[in-house]
Parts: sequence; C-alpha cells; structure tokens
Amino acid sequence: MSATTTDGITFIRAAGTPYEIGRVHGTALAAPLRAFLDDGLARLRHLTDRPPTPSGLRATIAAHRAAVEAALPGLAEEVAGLADGARISAEEAWLLQIRREVMGYSAVRPAGDCTTYARTGPGGPPVLAQTVDLNGDLDTHISVLESARTGTARRSLVLSFAGLLGYLGINSDGLAIGLNLVLGGTWRPGVPPYLAIRHLLDSARDTGEALKILADLPLSSSRSLMLCDRERVLYAEHLDGALRVTEAAPGELAHTNHFLHPDFAPADELNVFARNSSLRRLRAAREGLAALPADASAEDHFALLSRPPVCVPDRGDIRAERTVAAAVMFPAAGQLHLRPGDPSRSRTQVFAL
Repeated sequence: MSATTTDGITFIRAAGTPYEIGRVHGTALAAPLRAFLDDGLARLRHLTDRPPTPSGLRATIAAHRAAVEAALPGLAEEVAGLADGARISAEEAWLLQIRREVMGYSAVRPAGDCTTYARTGPGGPPVLAQTVDLNGDLDTHISVLESARTGTARRSLVLSFAGLLGYLGINSDGLAIGLNLVLGGTWRPGVPPYLAIRHLLDSARDTGEALKILADLPLSSSRSLMLCDRERVLYAEHLDGALRVTEAAPGELAHTNHFLHPDFAPADELNVFARNSSLRRLRAAREGLAALPADASAEDHFALLSRPPVCVPDRGDIRAERTVAAAVMFPAAGQLHLRPGDPSRSRTQVFAL
C-alpha cells in the first residue's frame, strides 16, 4: 500500500477489503479532498445558478447512497473507508461520488464532454483511448488507483478525480472501459455510472461478462460506456433503464456525446450547437483512428487526442467543459498511459498492472 505524486497525478496502490482499500485512498488524499470540499462545496457552487447547500443535498445523497448500498454493498463499504481515511463525513464522501448526478444536465453543452474510441483486430494490440472533458477545473485533482480486493486475483487500475472510486480504467483480465456523457431521459437515484464502471472492472473478465452485469445495475443517469477486451469492442448506451449495444468484433468504434443507436437518437437532449461539436469530434476521431496503423503506439494515439476538435481548449471558464486529461489503454498489456490537463502540453505517465 503506497501513494506517490508525480506531475500532478497521485498514484495509490491499495489491497484488502473494500473498506481497507477506501481507507488507503482517503488517507492518501485527505488534505486535497478537504480543500476540494471546502472550495464551494466540491466546486458545485461555482458551476450552478442555484448554489447547493449541504442540507439541501441531504435527501439526494441519501437516496443515491441507499441505491448503491443495495446494488453494490462492497463499493458502499469502500466509500465508508474513504470517509474515515480522509477524515470527512460520510455525506461528504458520498457527495464526491455523485457530483455529476447532483449537477444533472442541461440541453446546452458549450463544447465537449469526452471523445472515445477503441479498436481490436490483427496486426496490433487492442486499444481504448479517450479525452476526458469536464468542467470544474478537475485536472487539479487527478489520481490513479490500483486496487486488489481480498479473495480475488483480479486487480483494477482506474483513473479518478477528487475521490471518485472510479471513472475509466482497465483490469488484469484484459478489460478496458471508457465512457461518454449522453443526455436524455430522467436522471434518478441509482448507481452512478462512474461507480458502475469500477464495479465492472472489479467483477468482469471480458466484455461479455461486463454486459451481463451492467444489464442488472440500476444506473442513475444516461451514459455511453465503451468496452474493449482482447477480441471485441463495443459501446453500450444507457437511457432510462434500457441498454442498446453496438459491437465490432474485431473492428473499431468511436463515440462522442450524442446517442448513436437509432432507438435512442430521438430522445437525445443535446442542443444543436453542442451536437455540432459532438459530430465534429466524432468525425475527427473516426478519421484519425482509421489513419493510424494497427500497431500505433500510445504516443501516436496521444497525437490524435491532442488535436482540435478532439482536444477541447481551456477558455478560462470554470463552467465550461475542457480536456482535463487523455488516456490510452492497452488492456491485453495491462497498461494505462495518461496525460494530465491539456494532452498537447503534458508528458505521458505510464501505469501498469
């Protein structure tokens, strides 16, 4: 169990019970998490027109917490360990897990919110790569968590922001998962997609197992998850409790921030300006990936992820999404290559299982 910080990324290794893993995570980030929570209530007051209060969020936090405790009790224990290790309250630890659900969604998206692609096939290793586009200046709180739960040989390696138990990542069986925000339907108390991704990495050996597990989770909000293993690549779009899966085995797929499945496209709430951005980034990702050789290196992929329109610039507005990290994952090799902040201006760090 250890924690080191290099170029703004804190790398945390933890093993044991879910509670013990959470406690190590929280202890390693105690000071920055306290500062983040004190900065406008996890920066939520900087991002919304109606600044939230702890008392006003209590019922929302309790509803999500109850849903996660029922569906994923192990991760609920890990949140408890995070709270104890960081010396924050249980409500604060849960708020860190559901910040995106608290913000909800607006049909007006000014720029971007992640561009994701994946590829499998002959001539090169399977790869999943993406930008991470978020508001709130979250590149100041990037960490990577390697966890090994008692009772299993499987290990997970996940990118995290400000105490999240998961965001995107890989596991030691050769499964990689990325994600895109898509907007539609009714957001309700449930399992946040970030925690769902962590659960899939902890529990599934391949895309097939992950899909079966995902179908039974009561997700709280609309998302698209990109999954890649040694043989298959697919994305699963979620809307109001339903999933639609698009697969290439082998092949390549890309996704941005509008629904692509025809069953869900009519429910898309993305406004026309944001849709145009999403379409531009999708086209650039597809064309850029097609131009890369099958054996492209991580640096080749970062060159694509660093170019506009895929890379969304910082316009100096904390409310606007911008690229706060880029990741290239090689699931068969157990490698996560990561650049913090604007990937055109930062160096690559490599984390391996």
